[in-house]
Amino acid sequence: MALTIQERLKDLRVERGLTLEQLAEQTGLSKSALGSYEADDFKDISHYALIKLARFYGVTADYLLGLTETKSHPNADLADLRLSDEIIDLLKSGRIDTALLCELAVHPDFVKLLADIQIYVEGIAATQIQNLNAWVDVARAEIVEKYQPGEHDKTAGVLQAAHVREGDYFSSRVHHDIDAIMEDIREAHRGRSDSAPENTIVDELKRDLEEVANFKGSRAEQLLMVFCKQTKLRYSKLTEEEKQWLTRIVQKSELAKSYVPQRGKRK
Repeated sequence: MALTIQERLKDLRVERGLTLEQLAEQTGLSKSALGSYEADDFKDISHYALIKLARFYGVTADYLLGLTETKSHPNADLADLRLSDEIIDLLKSGRIDTALLCELAVHPDFVKLLADIQIYVEGIAATQIQNLNAWVDVARAEIVEKYQPGEHDKTAGVLQAAHVREGDYFSSRVHHDIDAIMEDIREAHRGRSDSAPENTIVDELKRDLEEVANFKGSRAEQLLMVFCKQTKLRYSKLTEEEKQWLTRIVQKSELAKSYVPQRGKRK
């Protein structure tokens, strides 16, 4: 998912290491207006402020408005990118998350990842690995001939285990590269609108039940408060009539019935 206008503006400010006060001083826009542009309930941004912020950050107005993901190169020549027809078709197809692909490609360690893949695909290190394995084989043959070790001899086993499989070696390197990149990207996504919430539904329900447990009221009123919290209704904003109607509905639930202990109850 593309970033919202609020997220783009906040990310650009944070990248510059600026507070709202500092941004206000440098752009001439008010702190309250700048804060409202980054708020969740953002509604509109003036044409003047849009142009002002685009010029200050050195990005296009289309980028701030979410019309493009390109900050500084809105009219880049496709030929300069040296892309194949297949990759262009894939990028335009909508079958992949191009924003995530861009995050992956611009990560500082992406060049290392590609280098490790290239070394394996093109067999650049194959000769060196084969030479290493050949040396191990010679050493093992000499030991076997001289000492006639048993089938489970430790030294012979170590030399056998010292064999390097090119595929296994580079799979491990590539795995390490991509794991580090994915972890960094995941961390950068925390709190964004396109990321899963930090707390699960179970966590939220547990927290709500703990808060309601301290509420002084009937069982039905407590259930009503849980209902309000889970549905994002403000209990304090309900009228008395609304509370009464909802309470009557909640009282029909089996959960609202008083608990009667069974121990010692006469049959």
